[in-house]
Amino acid sequence: MAGGETDGAAGPDGHRRFARHLDALAGVAPEDEAGLVASVLRDPDETMAQSAVGRHLDNRARALLTGGHLHGWVRAMTSAVGEREFLTGRLREWALLAALVREETWSAAEVTTASDWFQRRAVEMVTSPRVLALLAAEGGTRRVRVAAGRRRAVGSEGGAGDACGRPG
Repeated sequence: MAGGETDGAAGPDGHRRFARHLDALAGVAPEDEAGLVASVLRDPDETMAQSAVGRHLDNRARALLTGGHLHGWVRAMTSAVGEREFLTGRLREWALLAALVREETWSAAEVTTASDWFQRRAVEMVTSPRVLALLAAEGGTRRVRVAAGRRRAVGSEGGAGDACGRPG
């Protein structure tokens, strides 16, 4: 049944379900979000469902990062995603990014043992000289260390930016 509607999870039907999941998640009301996330994660194609939810979590967390609602949202979403290690890990890393951006409590070990994804986001978003110095010295990859060193050098030259490190 080449090219048919039921090519399996990776075929055209899977791609359509992925797009439908993303559309539904993008438009969900906050009070319905946890239920919809849990529903998407019941899709028979676990990889596709987790990918759609992961993309949604990244988009929503980015939007909530500098506001005061991220930590409560992370708790709700952690409950909704259950024991899915990748998704719970990503939520923990968004909470840590929020702590760095807002200059809340964090530890060097949390930052240096976090994923490469997290460390690259931190270099892009955080303006703290302490965080950038840590990543320049102990980042997990050469790419992170070099980028953090460059951001740190620009910041020490008096470059202004907003809370997420974007030019002011």
